[in-house]
Amino acid sequence: MKAIVVTDQAAGTAGMKLVQRPEPQAAINDVVVEIHASGFVPTELTWPSTWTDRVDGDRTPSIPGHELAGVVTALGYGTTGLSVGQRVFGLADWYRDGTLAEYVAMEARNLAPLPGDIDFTVGASLPISGLTAWQGLFQHGRLQAGQSVLAHGAAGAVGSMVTQLAREAGAYVIGTGRSADRQKALDFGTNEFVDLENDTLEDVRAVDLVFDVIGGDIQKRSAALIRAGGTLVTVVGPAETRPVDGLAVDFVVEADRAQLSEIVQRVRDGRLRTNIGKVAPLDEAIAAFNSTERRAGKTVIRVRP
Repeated sequence: MKAIVVTDQAAGTAGMKLVQRPEPQAAINDVVVEIHASGFVPTELTWPSTWTDRVDGDRTPSIPGHELAGVVTALGYGTTGLSVGQRVFGLADWYRDGTLAEYVAMEARNLAPLPGDIDFTVGASLPISGLTAWQGLFQHGRLQAGQSVLAHGAAGAVGSMVTQLAREAGAYVIGTGRSADRQKALDFGTNEFVDLENDTLEDVRAVDLVFDVIGGDIQKRSAALIRAGGTLVTVVGPAETRPVDGLAVDFVVEADRAQLSEIVQRVRDGRLRTNIGKVAPLDEAIAAFNSTERRAGKTVIRVRP
């Protein structure tokens, strides 16, 4: 099968190669999925799990990418809940070969059924962005109706999901980003927008929840904007500054079939829009990742036409 592999961490996306690899086999509780579309997060190339296994052994050449939509082609021993020929989407294990390939073997529990009226490209754009937003808001942020959310990167793949899910839950959303992102963030539903290049972040009144995808100085300044009992949720590692009278939670997104089903149902009925930027075929994926253009939305690789 065709697959993109990485062997040199220092090379970044420039070290990606398109090669031929053997098709994977399904282990116990696995399925093999014929991949139709795949998502990729550029920061994967800085994650230890891309380069080593769980006991810190070298696992290169490894196949990156962890989001996918496709069709089940084989079941491993003991696998239940899915069937051969079923359309699925989901989030592959961080420590196993991923989804920038024509096939992947992964645990069945990390997949959810993909309805027939949802395109594979849309399905592949949802797992990381959708689950990150869902888990950050509802599991870790314990968001309630009537609360306020400061959503950093509101025009991005995760931020636009945060905005939409928070608004649906009855929250007031203040989005942030660059000046060029203002209209896009408002289109996705932010009630207000703070231009981090020209506006003063500290003018934001006290909020119940900060959803941080930036870190650094913006994260530190945001911690001071959280009202008593509020929460700073971040996906960029442990918070450097904690709210004075609140919680700071950093988390790594996890696969969850029930949550994936909730997310895709919202896409079906129009409550949730995806934020897809560039779509490229597998043969052109490396060039797409190495583009000097700023990424607007989620990059999706269309593995099969």
